[in-house]
Parts: sequence; C-alpha cells; structure tokens
Amino acid sequence: MKDRVFAKPQDHIVDFAFNEDVVGVFPDMIRRSVPGYELVIPMGGLMAARHLGATGTAFDLGCSLGASSLALLSQCPSPDVRVIGVDSSAAMIDQAKRNIDDPRIAFHCDDLLTTKVTGAKVVMLNFVVQFLPPESRADLLQRIAREMDPAGLLILSEKVQDERPNVQAFYDSTHLAWKRANGYSTLEVSQKRQALENVMRVESPQTHHARLNSAGFNDIVQWFHCMNWISFAASPTRVLHASS
Repeated sequence: MKDRVFAKPQDHIVDFAFNEDVVGVFPDMIRRSVPGYELVIPMGGLMAARHLGATGTAFDLGCSLGASSLALLSQCPSPDVRVIGVDSSAAMIDQAKRNIDDPRIAFHCDDLLTTKVTGAKVVMLNFVVQFLPPESRADLLQRIAREMDPAGLLILSEKVQDERPNVQAFYDSTHLAWKRANGYSTLEVSQKRQALENVMRVESPQTHHARLNSAGFNDIVQWFHCMNWISFAASPTRVLHASS
C-alpha cells in the first residue's frame, strides 16, 4: 500500500509511532524515505549470512516487518540457522508473522533493550538506535558486545547528522528533493518531520563510531554512506576476515 499517512492536514501532530497505520504502508514509506535502503538491507543480509555460517544464531533487533531477517535467510540455505526477530511494536510483529513463513525464524514482541543475545554470531540493528533514548544507547551496545560471540558480527545502520553545517545543509536539501521526486508533497514532508521531532534523535557518524569502540567493538568498518545514512559492520574481535 502507498504511504499516505501524512497526506491530509492534521490539526495536531502527534509523535510518530509504529502503529497499525504505519505498519500497513511501512515498506513503501521506508523505501521512499531512506536513500540506499534497498541496498543496505540485502547487502547487510548477505554479510550476515556469510558470517552466520551453517548453524549460528542471529538477532534482528528492532526488526519491524522482518526485512533484514528475510534478507539474511534468502542468502543462507542451511536449515540449521536460527534468526530471532524482536520488536516492541505488536502491530509490526503480528504483520511480520503473517508475511514470513520460515521455520528458521521466530518473532517476539519485546523490549530490545532487555533482550539477551547470548552467543549470537550476528546482531542486526538497522535504523533502530536513532529511536532509542540517548541515555540507553551505550548500555545497549555494551551488553551486545559482552553477550554475543566474541567473533560475532554487528550490523548497525542509522540516520546521522554531519558535524559540518554546510555539508548537512546540502544533505538536507538533496534529501528533500529526493522525497519530492518520490511523490511526497510539501505537506507530507512537513507533517512527518514534526511527528519525528521528539522520537528520532540522530547523531554524528563520529559519535556512533566512538560509542561502538567504547562498548567493546574493536574492529569497526563503515561500509555504507549515502547522504544522511550510514551503516557499520563491527565485531568485538575481528570483522575484516575472509568468509566462505
């Protein structure tokens, strides 16, 4: 379904939420809103599948409709891997269960801030940290680094804010033009921006890199960058090594 959530004038803009209205149009919304999304998800799934091997467990934290989980599984023929998708939105989890019928994956409606990832060979956090309270972000990454396999792989994708005002202004204006080219009206862009103001707090790429390092991820690669969006691959011990 086409995203028309913010197409009509609203007297009062409430905070953005991943409710049933958003769930119904989410694939169209994110495809038209996030430059590079259609590369980040399948490429991240490919890297995750190569790292997971034939018997590992992966966690998709903040899984929404399970796109990252599905991208991983599509690249992994083994029947013995496990993927655990976790999201705090019951509407997202219910729809993910209806969309994906694969015995290798289990979806849970839970708080990713308390979800244990003990022994995980892969953890995926795609466009999630930006919606978490800033004060909880370091603790989450520290716990993931501590609980996952020491040679495990974290894939972290985020919207970011460039530290150079002139560069950020260029990114913002280009992103606006891109959304308009994808069919969003000025009203839709404005109302969605207002809805996101209190719930999405973005940071610089340098902040993300420093937090990963402080959390215990000693090998970090920024493998993707398009405008205001980046993706990291990180590991407590090693990520730059050959995979089969």
